[in-house]
Amino acid sequence: MVAPSLRARVRAGMIDEIKAVARRHLATDGANLSLRAVARDMGMVSSAIYRYFPSRDDLLTALILEAYDALGDAVETADAAVDQADLRERWHAACRAARAWSLAHPAEYALLYGSPVPGYAAPDDTVAPAQRPPLTLVGILRDGFAAGRLQPPAEEVPEPLRAEVAELGALLSVDLPPALLARGMAGWTQLFGLISFELFGRINRTLPHRDEYFDHQINLMADLIGLPRSAG
Repeated sequence: MVAPSLRARVRAGMIDEIKAVARRHLATDGANLSLRAVARDMGMVSSAIYRYFPSRDDLLTALILEAYDALGDAVETADAAVDQADLRERWHAACRAARAWSLAHPAEYALLYGSPVPGYAAPDDTVAPAQRPPLTLVGILRDGFAAGRLQPPAEEVPEPLRAEVAELGALLSVDLPPALLARGMAGWTQLFGLISFELFGRINRTLPHRDEYFDHQINLMADLIGLPRSAG
């Protein structure tokens, strides 16, 4: 029993080391990973790394899964740490956590939300981890609507967008009016647009007070969605 357990620990350690080296390559070379380059940095013959990751895509998938889960953990933890009845503060906490994680892990963020990697198609097992951050934000809408504290906007959602929004709601297992879910989608895309513009240097010269700008923008998003302001 001891030998297999030891082998398993050694293998797990090697996999962790390979991923750590690969993350350093992401930071310097982007998502154009080379298994040979990773093996070279580890002092391995190139053929040895294939015992752990059969292809570059397998290594990319492992990094993507870890990144989505880390981002999901950050957003979910931030949401759970505040008063669940305060919908606006939950929104603020989740948005700030997404930004903080992204700024601390720019290479991983770029892997998730940057330009697609040529020749790479994410497998189905990345779908559930990718849904964790938006599900946290959709959960705020769901809780507010269920409590009668968040009303759908009056505008009609035109076809075919209405059907597509309904399909998205079914995919996320939430029963929300299409107009409300569409507002939530607008907030979600605006959030990651903000993060991307900051992370990729699009606003850094023109808006040096980026913390204040970010808070201002997510407050505007909360107004758009209809999240109630606290009584104070």
